[in-house]
Amino acid sequence: MQTEQLDAILSIALFAAFADGVKDERERTEVRRIAESLTGEAGAPDLARRYQDVLMKRVTLAGVVNSLNAPEQRHLAYEMAVCVCAADGRQTEAERRFLGELQQLLGLAAGEAATLAAPADAIAEAAAPEAVAATPAAAASAPAEAELDRTTLNYAILAGALELLPQSWASMAIIPLQLKLVHRIGEMHGVSLDQGHIREFLATAGVGLTSQYLEQFGRKLIGGLLGKAVGKTFGKLGGAATGIAFSFATTWALGQVARRYYAGGRQMSGDVLRQSFQGLLGPAKDLQQRYLPQIEETARGLDAQRVMALLKGNGPV
Repeated sequence: MQTEQLDAILSIALFAAFADGVKDERERTEVRRIAESLTGEAGAPDLARRYQDVLMKRVTLAGVVNSLNAPEQRHLAYEMAVCVCAADGRQTEAERRFLGELQQLLGLAAGEAATLAAPADAIAEAAAPEAVAATPAAAASAPAEAELDRTTLNYAILAGALELLPQSWASMAIIPLQLKLVHRIGEMHGVSLDQGHIREFLATAGVGLTSQYLEQFGRKLIGGLLGKAVGKTFGKLGGAATGIAFSFATTWALGQVARRYYAGGRQMSGDVLRQSFQGLLGPAKDLQQRYLPQIEETARGLDAQRVMALLKGNGPV
């Protein structure tokens, strides 16, 4: 894929990220940071500039779409846009209108678009925990530290393994996996919250859902992993190494912060949550190197059916 097509597909990702107006300034800041970081990748388009072009409406969606000629490029662009819009587990009316416009501009039939959107819709549905009334943490016995360690590590290894899969839905599955981890740790402390509360916890800790998916997808696309057979990625990680470290570290650090938050009776302030999360990312990246063989082995056993089963399951990963 040429730089022009990479630029177009990632620009469509930015249009999708802004489709609902990006009312949350935290998310807007994260999207800008990601655009700047991906610009520094070898062979990457100037996404920092394109971020400004999209935000300031200096380019149009129709103009960007015109750069995509091959059907597989247009399919990937639409699938990516659906995943960005569904990254936080819900689609607004504005996002649905955007996807309808994009479908028409890409020349996709309704059935074709539905097929491309199916994996994202299935992941969003599978990942949504049922709303459960909160139970006071004091009413439950303290969970064993060894069990908390094992649960957090297993989720982090799975998140890293998903980065090795070539399909775009694999990156999307990382975010609901993290939602499930926080939900699971809360349950282990006697507290069950609905997905809205968990999303807010992640946002307060500094983990933007849409922006995180955009970064994961962008690194895969720029690294050339998308579209390759999964068997060809093992033994030659290349650009996937950054994505593995990012997803493993983010998931592990998030689990550790959730442990502290629930163990402390949910008394941590937003500033303390963010500082704790950022402070744990460095050690988590070092830890990832130790578990790289397990991450690769886990990836070999993953497919869409297995991932869906993990997201739907109520027990630990």
